[in-house]
Amino acid sequence: MLYQEIAIQTSMVNQYGPLLSLVQLAELLHRSPDGLRIALRSSQPYADRINEARVKVGRRVYFRTATIAAYLATASA
Repeated sequence: MLYQEIAIQTSMVNQYGPLLSLVQLAELLHRSPDGLRIALRSSQPYADRINEARVKVGRRVYFRTATIAAYLATASA
C-alpha cells in the first residue's frame, strides 16, 4: 500500500509539480473543470478529501499533489 502511494505521488509530482491547478486536477480525474468546481462545493466525502488539499495563492486555487496522490492511492485500494 505504501509503495503504491509513493509510486503514484512520484509520478504525479514529476508530471505536474508540487501543486495542481483546477484544470490539471480535472484532467487527472477525467472531469470538466466546471463540473469538478461544482462537485467540490458539495458535501460528499470525496469532495471533503479533495478540498483538504486545496491551497489559495492569491486569487488562484491549487491542490497539493502529495495529498491528491494519497487520496487516489486509498481510493483505488
